Amino acid sequence: MKILSIQSAVAYGHVGNSAAVFPLQRIGVEVLPVYTVNFSNHTGYGAWRGPLIAPDDVREVVAGIEDRGVLGEIDVVLSGYQGGEGIADVILETVAKVKAANPTAIYACDPVMGNAKSGCFVAPAIPVLLRERVVPAADLITPNQFELGYLTGTEPDTLESTLASVDLARAGGPSTVLVTSVERPDREDGTIEMLAVDEHGAWIVQTPRLPMKANGSGDVTAALFTAHYRRTGDAAEALARTTSSVFDLLTRTHESGERELQLVESQEFYAHPRMQFDVRQVR
Repeated sequence: MKILSIQSAVAYGHVGNSAAVFPLQRIGVEVLPVYTVNFSNHTGYGAWRGPLIAPDDVREVVAGIEDRGVLGEIDVVLSGYQGGEGIADVILETVAKVKAANPTAIYACDPVMGNAKSGCFVAPAIPVLLRERVVPAADLITPNQFELGYLTGTEPDTLESTLASVDLARAGGPSTVLVTSVERPDREDGTIEMLAVDEHGAWIVQTPRLPMKANGSGDVTAALFTAHYRRTGDAAEALARTTSSVFDLLTRTHESGERELQLVESQEFYAHPRMQFDVRQVR
């Protein structure tokens, strides 16, 4: 499997492609990383150095890949955080080129906008761009529950309302939806859930909620789920594998006391997930 991943990059720590590439490689996926920024560290520190990469420069990198004649070998185009408005055009152009070369390829979009605690943390134009142009072009999306609400103009909180919001999202384009950070009022205390839905059904998985914030964990989640789902076509299995790997990554990070994901130290959890959580079909 080959994944063309258009995301940010940081030298220190693990977010964007700096979070997604290694776990994908560890499960046997060939990754073609294309960078949208090249920062010293993620912006959660409040200070960073390095450039945003101009959309035309990102476009040139993709054109160079096209020159090698390999777009037909790409199975997935994956995108995450979009730092500027112009990147969306480059992503959509790339998706069109890849699908023309390989009609079986899919586009997986992590529509990064914000979360329930922080609200939106991207430029004001980005959420509108994602909702109106990017997400409708995607085959698979991986929003958190807050982002799902924005994309669909709803306020999902219960399982039923979250499923209804997913149905609205799927009616707009993507056939498969992974919802992260699902927080139902009737869930067990100290837990958090993920929900995966495709044309075959809907599945939910619950894990303990760890008392930490982990920048980049959503990027790892989106990457692993996309790869497992593309490889197996089984949303339940992809959900189980991804949940197991990410929970163990977060547990090791929390136990380390470090702020940054212990991405390399957790590599066995990607290759050999323990499958310790039950995935329950809810529809």
